[in-house]
Amino acid sequence: MGCGSCSTGGGCAPSGCKSNGSCLTGGCGKMEVYDWLSNLDMPSNYIPFQVIEVKFKGARKEFFLNTENIYLEIGELIAVEGPTGGYDIGHVSLTGELVRMQMKRRKATIDQVTRKVYRKATEADVEKWKIAKGLEWETMHKARTLALDLRLSMKISDVDYQGDKTKATFFYTAEGRVDFRELIKKMAETFRIRIEMRQIGMRQEAGRLGGIGSCGRELCCSTWLTNFKTVSTAAARYQNLSLNTLKLAGQCGKLKCCLNYELDTYLDALKDIPDRIESLQTEIGVARHQKTDIFKKVMWFSYPNTEDWIPLKVDRVKEIMAMNKRGQKPVNLKEEAIELTPVTVVEKIPDYENVVGQDSLTRLDDKPRNKGNKNSKNRSNENRDRGNRPEKGPKPAQNANKPVQNPNKSAQGAKPANVQNAKPAQGGKPAQGVKPPPGLKAGQGDKPVQNPKQGQQPKGNNKPDQNKRENNPEVAQPTDGGSAQAGIEGGQPSANKNRNRNNNRRKKQKEKPKDE
Repeated sequence: MGCGSCSTGGGCAPSGCKSNGSCLTGGCGKMEVYDWLSNLDMPSNYIPFQVIEVKFKGARKEFFLNTENIYLEIGELIAVEGPTGGYDIGHVSLTGELVRMQMKRRKATIDQVTRKVYRKATEADVEKWKIAKGLEWETMHKARTLALDLRLSMKISDVDYQGDKTKATFFYTAEGRVDFRELIKKMAETFRIRIEMRQIGMRQEAGRLGGIGSCGRELCCSTWLTNFKTVSTAAARYQNLSLNTLKLAGQCGKLKCCLNYELDTYLDALKDIPDRIESLQTEIGVARHQKTDIFKKVMWFSYPNTEDWIPLKVDRVKEIMAMNKRGQKPVNLKEEAIELTPVTVVEKIPDYENVVGQDSLTRLDDKPRNKGNKNSKNRSNENRDRGNRPEKGPKPAQNANKPVQNPNKSAQGAKPANVQNAKPAQGGKPAQGVKPPPGLKAGQGDKPVQNPKQGQQPKGNNKPDQNKRENNPEVAQPTDGGSAQAGIEGGQPSANKNRNRNNNRRKKQKEKPKDE
């Protein structure tokens, strides 16, 4: 938010507070002065102070004479006399006895105030002033283009139009003197107004442009700081700050003005601390100075090749320094070390839970997933898929020309759904869920039926075949839950074996497994 007289631009009414006044009514608060005499009743014969303070763009404040005793309030727009003729529009920032105190603070006298207040700003004055302020941004960019064409080493940072739109002041920064006579001629031809060039420093430029500092607040130079004191690196040394240019410099590129705020306090505390002390002589060696706590008045020393720092009071350090001057040395500084109270960190427990606007900052972070639940879920999905999956057929044995079906793969003794050479149940009927293999009829038992494609099985005892299976490693042995596939013959031609294998594969593809 801001009014037209601020560097932020905008209208006369701040957009944040929705006030119809100016920014001095509690808006942007730029260079605002609190009138602590406003609630006091003045005597009846009181004659108000004739000088008032008027605020313009970029924190520029000037004093004007109210010779006609016009009743003015803080924040009103008035027309005042311009510096080189014409009139200008500004806001009343201060009236009454506080103006006298401000003049005393700035070391100004009434005789130095010559310009006068013309009138309160009319609607025509305000309309013309707003048009002039609207031209500032475009004018500044055109002036920068002209300066680049002339190859001038300068930076035009801001433009301030006078209220009657007859004069413009260009603020620029440069490292040295700049010959801008040709630039003024071209700008006068382009803008058709009177031109004034004013060189400012880096701090003044930051104050006019504004911004947010590293502390998170608005820049001091653009809100309340009016005078710029010199800041040196000695201010950082006195406060035991690291001489890091990136941390000590502000947006203007110079050292921060806030380095001077606490400097006086540090200088008062350093009066009791010995200056330029590097080491202390003891009987066991030389103790080097490492660090000083200015406000606690504690100094730390350490011996070479040791990592322990020994804290000593400042008074004791002064006594040891006096002993060293007399040629005396203490035995060991560790015996004289003080005990520092440990800093106790109190953990604050919030007294709210799930309150709107006060939730935990980590509530949107990714929570670690429970691996156990994930694995169990995967296992349940695998079991479900395995139950719906069709049962696989027998795998061919290694080094065997003919595949052998393993009727029982379950270690728990479960019966397979499709067994080719299973025995039928009593009564000549096959067991429930068991399909008789091809070549066997229901009720025939163990009697094989001759298959013309496979040849005739030898009759008699089956022991020779059993011995043959035990002695021949190429023949798959039966498992505990069932017997090997019947129909393994020795000495058959390879063509018959291949044909038999292909027939079995076709039959297996046609047969659909049945659930138990």
